[in-house]
Amino acid sequence: MTRPSPFGHPFLLGFDEIEQALDRVSKAANDGYPPYNIERLARTDREPDRLRITLAVAGFTRDQLDVMLEENQLIVRGRQVDDMERLFLHRGIAARQFQRAFLLADGMEVLGADLSNGLLSIDLARPEPERVVRRIAILERD
Repeated sequence: MTRPSPFGHPFLLGFDEIEQALDRVSKAANDGYPPYNIERLARTDREPDRLRITLAVAGFTRDQLDVMLEENQLIVRGRQVDDMERLFLHRGIAARQFQRAFLLADGMEVLGADLSNGLLSIDLARPEPERVVRRIAILERD
């Protein structure tokens, strides 16, 4: 049994891309690693409303991390390789790989990324939307 789409209402025209994005996000495998926070940073005199995504990536160096923007998807990848020359008596910290994706709204801008004390922070700007008011001419046809 399939559920009817909430975007199938006749007043919601052109929202099929949102429905596809929601399907993509819900199908994405999510093992919870690495853990992350998303916080809103208050507007200042010099900077607009911003968001900050912070991922806990302890043990990863800057060279082992990639932050990519593919269309409207922010993708963070981490790759570690095993050091075969080291002999572990106990190994509780595994060399891992991960990929974490965040779907961004249209118009979101990635300001930059910073790695400090095992935390990768990515700042995003949410630009103020322009309010567009336009009068539509009504033509009279005979």
